[in-house]
Amino acid sequence: MNKRYQVFVSSTFKDLAEERMEVIKALLELDCIPCGMEYFPAASEDSWSYISSLIKQCDYYVLIVAGRYGSMTADGISFTQKEYQCALDSGVPVLAFVRADVESLPIKKVDDDPKLKKKLDEFVTQLKAKNLSKTNLSFSPFMPPKPTPS
Repeated sequence: MNKRYQVFVSSTFKDLAEERMEVIKALLELDCIPCGMEYFPAASEDSWSYISSLIKQCDYYVLIVAGRYGSMTADGISFTQKEYQCALDSGVPVLAFVRADVESLPIKKVDDDPKLKKKLDEFVTQLKAKNLSKTNLSFSPFMPPKPTPS
């Protein structure tokens, strides 16, 4: 019997609902078991132990980032970034997709708070520095982090 991989799908929620559903459908077509916020109550500090245990049980972690940083934790980072850090710290392989053309998004899908925009920019810079995608996979208008020149 072939192993079915469990994949945690992470992103901000309402603004990326369509993209999340496309990723989940693709995972199901690949006979993977998707896991993400659709399957548990809204993120809160109280639910963090449950969410982090799910991430640690997954075989892969897929991250989708676009124009919003997301809800903040008491630690001063978004739940999305906290989930990402949990996956990294737990050794769960990460594949991140970063929106290439955030400026073309509708206003409701982009943070207007300069502090959140700055945190999002820092997070995207961190993702690109990690060079999380080893291949040239992309699904328009998303792209993997750019490879660092050798």
